[in-house]
Amino acid sequence: MNTLRNKVQLIGHLGKDPEIVNLESGKTLAKFSIATNESYKNAQGEKVENTYWHNVIAWGKTALIAEKFLVKGKEVAVEGKLTNRSWDDKDGNKRYTTEVVCNELLMLGK
Repeated sequence: MNTLRNKVQLIGHLGKDPEIVNLESGKTLAKFSIATNESYKNAQGEKVENTYWHNVIAWGKTALIAEKFLVKGKEVAVEGKLTNRSWDDKDGNKRYTTEVVCNELLMLGK
């Protein structure tokens, strides 16, 4: 069961082209967001659709694949783990974010 701890699998569409960062250390980082959708019928029988946005980061070879092949609107499957981090913005306010650190990337569709 240890392999199931902190494991995330999502299928969605890219909101924009990945942002690629080449760090001084020589590492490559890709940042992108994907949208997942769900729909259901409410108590009145009306169809309700919700879209959820997920921030994703990828390192190394996975980042290079994202840079080469991913474009806005592309359907992808990602697998990884959830991470949380915080920082102080320019006004001194504490900011928080949750990201999926992607270690598997699968391009879907055409």
